Amino acid sequence: MKLVLVFALSLLVTGCAGGRSLVDAPIIDRKGVDMNQYYADKAECEAYATEVNTGEKVTRGVIGGAVVGGAIGAIVNRGSNSAERGAGVGAVTGGVRGTQEGIQEQERVVKQCLRGRGYRVLN
Repeated sequence: MKLVLVFALSLLVTGCAGGRSLVDAPIIDRKGVDMNQYYADKAECEAYATEVNTGEKVTRGVIGGAVVGGAIGAIVNRGSNSAERGAGVGAVTGGVRGTQEGIQEQERVVKQCLRGRGYRVLN
């Protein structure tokens, strides 16, 4: 039951991350740049970034975190529900890490796409 709750929470986190704008928005050198064209290019690059499978990264993080957390919980405290608690904490932590990795990869895609279109990305 708790593991199902952890998966549901992870899916919620993924959904929230997928719908928000990129955290580390690109900063470009605007000198000589047609800003209307830039916004059109940026929108296309952000569309490419949505192809990054953040859900897969979250799922891998949840599963990996649950396995490691459960093992640590079982080793450290041999109580009746230590492994279960450890798995829950590990799953949430792994899910958050997977979400962050997905967002960072989306940001890299946008910046690389803009660089490929000739913009000088400063960050």
